[in-house]
Amino acid sequence: MNNPESALQVAIVGGGIAGVALALDLCRHAHLEVRLFEAAAAFGEVGAGVSFGANAVRAIAGLGLGDAYGRIADRTPEPWQDIWFEWRRGVDGGYLGASVAPGVGQSSVHRADFLDALARQLPEGIARFGKRALAVDQTGERVRVRFTDGSDHQCDLLIAADGIKSSIRDHVLKGLGQPPVAPRFSGTCAYRGMIDSERLRAAYRAAGIDEHLVNVPQMYLGLDAHVLTFPVKQGRLINVVAFVSDRSGPNPAWPQDQPWVKNTCQEQMLQAFSGWGAAVRLLLECIAEPSLWALHELDELPGYVHGRVGLIGDAAHAMLPHQGAGAGQGLEDAWLLARLLADPRVLHSDAKRVLEVYDAIRRPRACQVQRTSWEAGELYEFRDRQVADQPALLATTLASRFDGLWNHDMESDLAQARARLGWPVVVCDPV
Repeated sequence: MNNPESALQVAIVGGGIAGVALALDLCRHAHLEVRLFEAAAAFGEVGAGVSFGANAVRAIAGLGLGDAYGRIADRTPEPWQDIWFEWRRGVDGGYLGASVAPGVGQSSVHRADFLDALARQLPEGIARFGKRALAVDQTGERVRVRFTDGSDHQCDLLIAADGIKSSIRDHVLKGLGQPPVAPRFSGTCAYRGMIDSERLRAAYRAAGIDEHLVNVPQMYLGLDAHVLTFPVKQGRLINVVAFVSDRSGPNPAWPQDQPWVKNTCQEQMLQAFSGWGAAVRLLLECIAEPSLWALHELDELPGYVHGRVGLIGDAAHAMLPHQGAGAGQGLEDAWLLARLLADPRVLHSDAKRVLEVYDAIRRPRACQVQRTSWEAGELYEFRDRQVADQPALLATTLASRFDGLWNHDMESDLAQARARLGWPVVVCDPV
């Protein structure tokens, strides 16, 4: 039992989007003492554009970050504002259909811009840099995290938001009597690049290609490959990701001596899409220096919590990006955990039980999204056995398959969590 006269000390390891969003919400509450530890010398995100579905946008708003996000987020212009992606054949650009998210559409942002907008709101003294977690110990009602610089920190609860290569995940799994889980190469690589939108528009115009393909987010589908585009930086840049999957064996491996992200040449990228249509080819020709990303994921974990230590975000459920759902799931984690810890009743409760309830509510949802993200990649790359090469069935499947992801009821999750904790329903969250 926590001392009701003292603050609950919460430490967060990992200064990515999920970790900073959680810290921002928690530090608003007087009964919580929050510290955030980041391994790097400053906040920073790897990657370019990130897409958020309707569920993630609601989580962002619920974490009190809606205004900051709204100032930098990109939306598809009218009259296509509700379109998430238009689906097209890669071989000729032929239209297959569209997925529509009413009121949200394709909501996207540059990762670094979003993290910077969040980090600027953190009060002075919350964040500590150059703190790479090395080990965790739990004794009684306290947790101690040790860092590679020789320092340590003690707290009541430790939340690991340190990504797919989490140094704390093994502590949780060992505590659950489970073997460690390492990131696994998916067999899919992604070529990434950013294009000046006016340059792409001019190139399409010169080639007689409809500029609509610049205005609206596109997904081009093909056998064992697919390409997506959407705007970032207020439409000034077009984010491009071109996926290629190696299905030559059941257990693909990425060389251990190779980085997961590296620069590559345009020639290699163009060769991978040599049989594709003019819209895709011209798009890729505008990326002079692409980067190559080896996509790794985690197997579904048997638990996200051990004692007073919990996992959120990619540390818990790193997934393939085929539904634009990975960052959103981390934000859903942060939202639910923040709503529970922000309630002063947490001071009179068993803090370990609060984390157990978080795990019970969030893990089934996140594991399902992990599975459906993999399934989405199979669908896009014509490997879904039920759909196969039936264009009409593919179009209807694509149009409806995201409903369960986007329309998830987080308020219902919170009500279930409060019921499990024996907390009476409140009209509004304490602030």
